[in-house]
Amino acid sequence: MSVNLNTLSRAELQAQLLKLLQSQRLPAVAAPMFLVSSPELTIASSKAGIIGSIPAPNARTVEQLDQWLAHISAELGPEKNQGKSYPWLLNMIVHSTYDRFDAEVELVKRYKPAIVTTALGSPKRVLSTVHEYGGLVMADVITPTMARKAADAGVDGLILVCAGAGGHTGKYNPFSFLAEVREFWDGPIGLAGGVSNGKDIHAARVLGYDFVLIGTRLIPAKESMVSDGYRQMLLESKMEDVVASKSVSGVMANWLVPSLEKAGVDPSVAKAAEIDFSGNMAADTKAWKHIWSAGHGVGQIKSLYTAAELVDELEAEYRSSLARTF
Repeated sequence: MSVNLNTLSRAELQAQLLKLLQSQRLPAVAAPMFLVSSPELTIASSKAGIIGSIPAPNARTVEQLDQWLAHISAELGPEKNQGKSYPWLLNMIVHSTYDRFDAEVELVKRYKPAIVTTALGSPKRVLSTVHEYGGLVMADVITPTMARKAADAGVDGLILVCAGAGGHTGKYNPFSFLAEVREFWDGPIGLAGGVSNGKDIHAARVLGYDFVLIGTRLIPAKESMVSDGYRQMLLESKMEDVVASKSVSGVMANWLVPSLEKAGVDPSVAKAAEIDFSGNMAADTKAWKHIWSAGHGVGQIKSLYTAAELVDELEAEYRSSLARTF
C-alpha cells in the first residue's frame, strides 16, 4: 500500500532513498539513456541487482509509453516474482519545450515508479505527485548552482553529471563537484560519468558518493534498443573517439565522432543547435536520431553481453577491489 511521503521530513525521505539504494546488489542505477534504454533493459537491470531505468521520451507516443510502463510494472511486480517487487526508475524531461509532460505525469500516478529522476529543468514540477504515492525524486545536475536549486526545490537525491558522461553531459571533475555540493547538501548523491567497472564503483564510494550510474557499459547490452551498427562502433571506439558538442541537440552532449561524421555534423562548429524537445523526440526527423552517443568509458567495451552478465562482472570487480583495500 502506498504511503504519502509529503508528510515526511527531508531527512526521512533521504533515509528512505539511501535504504532503497543500499538494498541492491550493487549501489548502482542503470542510467536512463535516450534512444538506448528499453523496457527489456529496465527489467533485466532491476532483476540483475541494480535499479533499472527508462527515459519517458524513448517511447514514440504517450500511448506506447503507457504500454511500456504497464509491461515494466507487471514484470517487476510481486505477481511475476514470487511475491518480490523490484524497484525501477522513470526519467522525465521537465524542460519547458517538452509538450508531453502533463500526459506523462498521469502515467506516473498510474504506474508509481519507485524513483523519478528529472532532467533539463526544475524537479519541483513532479515532487508532490511522486511523494503522494510513496515514490522518491532525484535530479540530474551539471553545476553546483543547479544542484543548489534542486536541493531548494526539495529533491530527495542529486545525481552529479560529471565530465565523461555519455549523452547530455557535464564539464566538472567528480572530485571537485562533489566537494562543492557537500558544502550545502548532506543527502544522497550519485555519480554519473565515466563509471565503467567495479573498481570505479568502489572509488566513487570512497570519494563520498552514495551510488553511481552505469551508462555507456550498458549501451551494447543485448536488451538495449541500439542497432548492431551502434554496437560495432562501440567495440571499435576509444575515449578519443568521443567529443562533446552542442551542435546536435543544443545541449552539451558526448557523441561518437564516427557517427557525427557519417551524419555530416561538424562538432567543431561553435554555434549550438536550437533547443527543442517538443513533439516525438524519437522521430526520424530529429537531429539526434541517427547520431550515437557514448561516454569516456567506451574504450572498456571489449565484447557484447547481457545486462545480467555485466552486473555479474561489475560485482566481482567491486568485491575484489573492496577486498584489496580493507
